[in-house]
Amino acid sequence: MRPFDNVAVGEVFEAYPANMRIKLLALRELIFETAGSIQGVGKLEETLKWGEPAYVTSQSKSGSTVRIDWKKSNPSRYAMYFNCKTTLIDTFRTVFPSEFKFEGNRAIVFDESDVVSTEALAFCVAAALTYHSKRPLTHHSSGTPNGAP
Repeated sequence: MRPFDNVAVGEVFEAYPANMRIKLLALRELIFETAGSIQGVGKLEETLKWGEPAYVTSQSKSGSTVRIDWKKSNPSRYAMYFNCKTTLIDTFRTVFPSEFKFEGNRAIVFDESDVVSTEALAFCVAAALTYHSKRPLTHHSSGTPNGAP
């Protein structure tokens, strides 16, 4: 497991129920792996926004923040959140109409029992982390966003 640079983020993960912590740690790892595979994204800053783990391209400013969280009010679900003022969720709905469940224009939601398509989700993460860059991403069947090695 990748160590936490931000103690407060680590504490939030520790507070999740064990079954959800495993799911959210997998999303966290996917975010870092995806960021590392895309030229120009740079080092991510892991922080808290609204008390939720958030991943920010503060070094390159290439993208939009990605957050992940679990809520006590819906204990069998967890989610990946995107800025609701972007077109990201609309794009994901178009590209992946049956792979994900969406919440409004802000989140991809997962049930605890879902098998998450990491290839499709990596595309979504890459699109968010490069949202402000001039080079748009396209979906390739290889599962690797363009711009990634």
